[in-house]
Amino acid sequence: MTFRRPHPTVALAGLLSLGMLLAGCAAAPDGLDFPPDPSGRTIDDRVDPDADCPSEAVAPAEDRPVIALEFSLAENLRIVTGTETVTFTPDLPTDELVFRLIPNSPVSAPFGNELTVTDVTGKEVDDFGYESADAYPTTPGGLLVVRLTEEVEAGNSVEVSLDFELELGDGTFDRYGTADGLSWWASGFPLLSWEPGVGWSRDPLVTVLGETSTSQAADTTISVEAPEDLEVLMTGAQDRPEPAGDGRRVWTSSETAARDVSVAVGRFDTEGAAAGDTEITVGVLPDAATDAAELAEDAASLIEDFEEFFGPFPYDTLTIPVLPNFGGGIEYPSSILLASPSRVILVHEIAHMWFYGMIGNSQFRDPWLDEAFASYAEGLVGEPARDGTDLEIPGDIGDSMSDFPDADEYFDVVYGKGGAVLTAARDAAGADEFDRALRCYINAQAWQIAVPDDVAAALSELPAAVKILDEAGAFG
Repeated sequence: MTFRRPHPTVALAGLLSLGMLLAGCAAAPDGLDFPPDPSGRTIDDRVDPDADCPSEAVAPAEDRPVIALEFSLAENLRIVTGTETVTFTPDLPTDELVFRLIPNSPVSAPFGNELTVTDVTGKEVDDFGYESADAYPTTPGGLLVVRLTEEVEAGNSVEVSLDFELELGDGTFDRYGTADGLSWWASGFPLLSWEPGVGWSRDPLVTVLGETSTSQAADTTISVEAPEDLEVLMTGAQDRPEPAGDGRRVWTSSETAARDVSVAVGRFDTEGAAAGDTEITVGVLPDAATDAAELAEDAASLIEDFEEFFGPFPYDTLTIPVLPNFGGGIEYPSSILLASPSRVILVHEIAHMWFYGMIGNSQFRDPWLDEAFASYAEGLVGEPARDGTDLEIPGDIGDSMSDFPDADEYFDVVYGKGGAVLTAARDAAGADEFDRALRCYINAQAWQIAVPDDVAAALSELPAAVKILDEAGAFG
């Protein structure tokens, strides 16, 4: 996620092989003590020093969640009713399901956004209720907990269906909002909050503008019913809309590995471009200053540039609905809510397709794993790189969202300093060696939820790089 704010060099991006590749698959160098990941495993437990690094990204897990979402947007463009069907296969025993209700956060809810679950059904469902998780006090809560009739063993599946209603507030720089003839929502449904090897994430919602989710890549299908005079742009490869009667149409899409979903509905005029096999669609509103065709071509060029460093683009499609200029951008799998004309915002959000979209992380516990890498990526494709000034910013880049007292410190440390630290690590290790090790990390952690010691392991034969990151507090 990114937004515009002053910075010494550029507007800060915010609430946004074998052989030498063996460098990413060795034990940690001597003299550095990294804490275990949340599951209790150490680097040596997680990484086989004799194994080859993957030559391409590992495939999404066969037992990943399967999620079907049905949204219906009211004529007033402010109420979304929905149904979510989830098939979930835990890798640890559990007697409950936990869903994150992000619209109820203290950042979003004051503007009129709210998510309420009206019913939960399924043969294993006992009952359901809410937990606060520091949600805005007028909302039902920040977590929905579905209690099961009996414990589900690891490897067994459970299926539930949730009915919900999402209220959309006034347009601001947020995942939800309405404007003249326009509605958008992202994370606008109960978000399954499981971390493999760890269990349910019950992290609190925070007052700092930023993401706090932990979500697996899921095999996801989406349908959106809306007034027929509007267009829908969303996560996934979209089919042509079908008539639904009474002046409405239904748009559908699918994404084989999506951690979350975004939807924008408005009077969009669309243009397309291609980057290899990736189809790009940009939608602009009437009288928009942005040229949709130029933006699509720029996005295609950036994808091709990033592929030189990070490997193939993770998705077959990329949709970019351009919202009013609220001053930023928000990344979602194969989709970007772009609310700024700034090119650096576009650059940052496209980089997130690898760092967050493909390689997941706990955005509450380890926000640097996506935001610092996306900020670092800006300097690889012609934007000003983070420099020594950012390196001097006080604070640990590995802090959690709860460790930052305000948005300014969060953005300065995680985005500014984090990006600069990764740039300095690359300079110290040598660009070619660092890029190879990072590519190994990307391929090995694709479609999983990474932790900081995965980065340490990938860079373990580049001690100069590890030292710079360690001194910046990346590893706890």
